[in-house]
Amino acid sequence: MLQILGKTSSINVRKVLWTCTELGLSFEQEDWGAGFRSPDTAEFRALNPNAMVPVIRDGDFVLWESNSIIRYLAGRYHGESLYPADPYRRARCDQWIDWQASELNRAWSYAFLALVRHSAAHQDPQQIELSCANWSKHMAIVEKQLARTGAFIAGTAFSLADIPIALSINRWLETPLKHDDFPAITAYMTRLGEREGYRTYCRNGTP
Repeated sequence: MLQILGKTSSINVRKVLWTCTELGLSFEQEDWGAGFRSPDTAEFRALNPNAMVPVIRDGDFVLWESNSIIRYLAGRYHGESLYPADPYRRARCDQWIDWQASELNRAWSYAFLALVRHSAAHQDPQQIELSCANWSKHMAIVEKQLARTGAFIAGTAFSLADIPIALSINRWLETPLKHDDFPAITAYMTRLGEREGYRTYCRNGTP
């Protein structure tokens, strides 16, 4: 049985849970992270030296890093419809997965920690304003891409890339800041509402 270590409220754990739903995979989940068992232990660090969730155990195979995990699951469990074998289509999917991790996440980090987590170390008004503006700039990139495809982030079909992108959009929508009017994003999230994985795991880990 596939084991997923990490609490459902973690955006990166929800990537894995949603992917499992799309693939029809059964799994056992153990709650690790703030409010549950601490990953900063010798036991957990033996699995992930970074002491971060998620981690999966698939038999004797252990893997960490959420985007690596979802790619592995799609490759291991016949997820070609999510993660195409064709190198051109796969590269387009990878492009948006990597962009979400390297660019979009970096844009919203300060604003999210300030406005949602209320971190005392992230209360500089200028930095909050800058982060919000940068976040909106990146969301405009998503809006333009969705307007171009008229469907999903990497093209006309739902793919693995839609999972991290939709989770980031949800985080943007639920953060108390000024939200620009992005009709393609609104239509996209409505479209995704037809999917069980979205309904269960995209809204901060609650149905």
